[in-house]
Amino acid sequence: MLSLVDKQGKPQTRSFLRLNDIFNLDFPAELIVLSACESGLGDDVQGEGLVGLTRGFMYAGAARVTVSLWNVNDQSTNELMIAFYKQILEQKKSPAAALNFAQRQMWQRKDLQNPAWKHPRYWAAFTLQGEWR
Repeated sequence: MLSLVDKQGKPQTRSFLRLNDIFNLDFPAELIVLSACESGLGDDVQGEGLVGLTRGFMYAGAARVTVSLWNVNDQSTNELMIAFYKQILEQKKSPAAALNFAQRQMWQRKDLQNPAWKHPRYWAAFTLQGEWR
C-alpha cells in the first residue's frame, strides 16, 4: 500500500501497488528491501512456478531483492535492518555480505534490547534473492 493522500493532502484513488503493476515497472534498482512479514512468499502457479513480489521486482529490473520468509518481529527487524544498512552504506559491503554480517551480529550481540532476539526466528527469515556479488 502506498500513500492514501497526494502531496496536497487530497485522497488518492490508486494507492495500492499490485503485483501486476510491479511486473510492468521499469525499475533497474540495485537492491529492493521488503522487510515486512512473509514478503518472500508467493503463489505456486502451474506452468509459471512461484509468483510473488520477489519475482515481480526482479522482472521489473531489480538486481537483488531482500525478503522475509515468515512473520517477523518489528523491533528485532528494526535492529537487523539498522545493522544491514550500516554495513552497506558505511562499510561499503555488498548486500549479501551486509545481510550475513547483520544476521551473525544479531546472534552474537550481548547488548540487544531483548536477549530473545538472538534466536534465529527473529533474524533468519531474511534472505537475499538475485545477484549475490
